[in-house]
Amino acid sequence: MHRPPPEDFSLKETSPHLGGGKVTGDKLTSTYDLVEQMQYLYVRVVKAKDLPAKDVTGSCDPYVEVKLGNYKGTTPHFEKKANPEWNRVFAFSKDRMQASMLEVIVKDKDFVKDDFIGRVIFDLNEVPKRVPPDSPLAPQWYRLEDRKGDKVKGELMLAVWMGTQADEAFPEAWHSDAAAVSGHDGLANMRSKVYLSPKLWYLRVNVIEAQDLQPSDRGRYPEVFVKAILGNQALRTRISQVKSINPMWNEDLMFVAAEPFEESLILSVEDRVGNNKDEVLGRCAIPLPYVEKRFDHKILNSRWFNLEKHVVVDGEQKKKETKFASRIHLRICLEGGYHVLDESTHYSSDLRPTEKRLWKPTIGVLELGILNAQGLLPMKTKDGRGTTDAYCVAKYGQKWIRTRTIIDSSTPKWNEQYTWEVFDPCTVITIGVFDNCHLHGGDKAGVGTKDSRIGKVRIRLSTLETDRVYTHSYPLLVLHPTGVKKMGEIHLAMRFTCSSLLNMMHMYSQPLLPKMHYLHPLTVNQLDSLRHQATQIVSMRLSRAEPPLRKEVVEYMLDVGSHMWSMRRSKANFFRIMGVLGGIIAVGKWFDQICNWKNPITTVLIHILFFILVMYPELILPTIFLYLFLIGVWYFRWRPRHPPHMDTRLSHADSAHPDELDEEFDTFPTSRPTDIVRMRYDRLRSIAGRIQTVVGDLATQGERLQSLLSWRDPRATALFVLFCLVAAIVLYVTPFQVVALLTGFYVLRHPRFRHKLPSVPLNFFRRLPARTDCML
Repeated sequence: MHRPPPEDFSLKETSPHLGGGKVTGDKLTSTYDLVEQMQYLYVRVVKAKDLPAKDVTGSCDPYVEVKLGNYKGTTPHFEKKANPEWNRVFAFSKDRMQASMLEVIVKDKDFVKDDFIGRVIFDLNEVPKRVPPDSPLAPQWYRLEDRKGDKVKGELMLAVWMGTQADEAFPEAWHSDAAAVSGHDGLANMRSKVYLSPKLWYLRVNVIEAQDLQPSDRGRYPEVFVKAILGNQALRTRISQVKSINPMWNEDLMFVAAEPFEESLILSVEDRVGNNKDEVLGRCAIPLPYVEKRFDHKILNSRWFNLEKHVVVDGEQKKKETKFASRIHLRICLEGGYHVLDESTHYSSDLRPTEKRLWKPTIGVLELGILNAQGLLPMKTKDGRGTTDAYCVAKYGQKWIRTRTIIDSSTPKWNEQYTWEVFDPCTVITIGVFDNCHLHGGDKAGVGTKDSRIGKVRIRLSTLETDRVYTHSYPLLVLHPTGVKKMGEIHLAMRFTCSSLLNMMHMYSQPLLPKMHYLHPLTVNQLDSLRHQATQIVSMRLSRAEPPLRKEVVEYMLDVGSHMWSMRRSKANFFRIMGVLGGIIAVGKWFDQICNWKNPITTVLIHILFFILVMYPELILPTIFLYLFLIGVWYFRWRPRHPPHMDTRLSHADSAHPDELDEEFDTFPTSRPTDIVRMRYDRLRSIAGRIQTVVGDLATQGERLQSLLSWRDPRATALFVLFCLVAAIVLYVTPFQVVALLTGFYVLRHPRFRHKLPSVPLNFFRRLPARTDCML
């Protein structure tokens, strides 16, 4: 497999003109100072009045056409209205202007050919310039003219000005580069927007007991359990150990609920009457707005809820509700003291509890400038050629942003700036780039059409220096079944501003998650299930926004599915562990060289240092910490100057075997042929066999330690017990420093006094029995 050169995937530092000037590393103060300024001609078409009738019926169906060179934008038309109101904004990029005159034409919509009513012409050299935070330019009434320049009946209210992307009219404006986009849905799908994740709560349902149940067969012991449903989440308790009409469980069921609470919690008490056959003994519905909220670990009062039973009356095909005396005892609450995990904890962007009153104060502000992208690969084919309609999504905390879509460009320029409040420096911002597949005809582009992923970048805030502007070009890397592929580069500018250094330093002493995660921890299985439900809820809610942030985009940003088995990821994690242990292994090799007198001068110095530390043991800890301090100061000069980025070598993405990648992209459950599944299963068995051997060896060493005093081998235990008695007497009468010196000098002895055979203690330990001979 071809391995691309590593420089293709490297991070590149850049020096763009931000806010109209070059970056010097110091904090800039102007607004929109992390992006390059882009000039636009804005035209706001407000309304018209006294328009003349053009149809035979004496009515007028007016609309406005804004024309600048080859670019043309139109407003919707109104039927039979002489005083229409549009309030639409059009934006023309100065870089693409091909004319010196702006033409605003009012036309009458007709079946055959639209009639000309009048127009207003502007000389672009006379258009005023507006710089926020100036107030918006007030629109004015302009008298319409015919093609000869004579005044005609009718007036049009307009405002025309030159501005930048910092203008508040920019997000909602029709852009000249969107001229090829058809339909209102297509235009809505290309605008920039800010989204907020729904407020998520953990719902804890403590099922305590039920009373006076009425099973249909009273001659048997009921096997009762409780099923709880919230939206598409369904959980059930175990079957009660008390097999009577008053069963008990005292079991917790955990759900994820999102504000506004749209669904009720449905509880049903059911009796297992046979294989795959359950009888409903009663139901109750609990609306979530009435559920009590809990912000700490205090126990709330429990409540009894009446159960309703639905019975089918014999001979009648209808259901009749009958209330009876069955009850269920619950303790139910919405947990505000937890943080609902919807991201992986390794790169979470938000760690605050659900309840806002428990939030800590902000420690700073994160500013992100999304400048441009370079060298994007074609993502789809249109009119026989490859094209890309790229947009960016950034997610930090509860706030998601989406830039506008740049049509048909491999080098799109967004130059949009966004800001987030920062509550914890040990969090990660994620920026993703996608290809918009919903522009032409909106959702009718095709059933199942999804926005394609181009790549993403993750940046941990704690790796950034405060008040420094970072401008880098990040590689956009995506793993395909054929291997890792560079899809282009994204150019970002970023600044993390700290409002209180003391507060930020204090955060490093605080728990990462809210205290409820430690006082009443959730199990690993619960966390996995709840995280899955949370991501489903977030993706569903954001996909219902306008324009929607689609499910495939949200799931890619939240890394849904990253927990699935991957041979490549397993290898990468193994080598990460080896990298961590590499330091310990290096120290062991160095000590072995000292013991073998490879460098006699160093060994002698170690002897002297060891003698000093033994004679003055109070110097041991100060020496260790001073050594660590000096190492830290020494490494400061080689500290990383750039943010981290996706590393193909670390991920083993550039050396993965095609079959391993095919397995990683396989569905769950698998959709591959039987012979391939059998081969992969056999491969997993061989890997698991090695792991099994290693685990067995570890267990053997532990059991040998246990057998020292267990008298499993009576002679070995007797030898060890006698040795312990002699050692206790010797160590009691001999000063500790003498023992330590003798032991240290023995370990560091010269090679001529060493034997190549294993030592006596090691021989004795290896002869101890383990329980391997009892294994089948």
